[in-house]
Amino acid sequence: MAVYQYRCAEHGLLEVARPIGTAAESEPCPDCAAPAPRVFTAPRLSLGSARNRALIDRTVRTADEPAVVSAPPSRRPPPRATNPALARLPRP
Repeated sequence: MAVYQYRCAEHGLLEVARPIGTAAESEPCPDCAAPAPRVFTAPRLSLGSARNRALIDRTVRTADEPAVVSAPPSRRPPPRATNPALARLPRP
């Protein structure tokens, strides 16, 4: 569902939830029944999850100034299994 905004001349903004792409050019005001034309607004990206907002912020921040690393990442061996049954398996 998308939230569309309409502006009544007397009562201000009103919000209507409709499926995406089904917004009408005007919507009747619930208070005075006058036609309220649709107002085009920015998408509500800030209402998404915190993880998605952080990803968008990092992407925007690194577009102009990429992160600089001082050294390549270290190559650590994979952690050894602690299950004793795995030690009896044949090795390649």
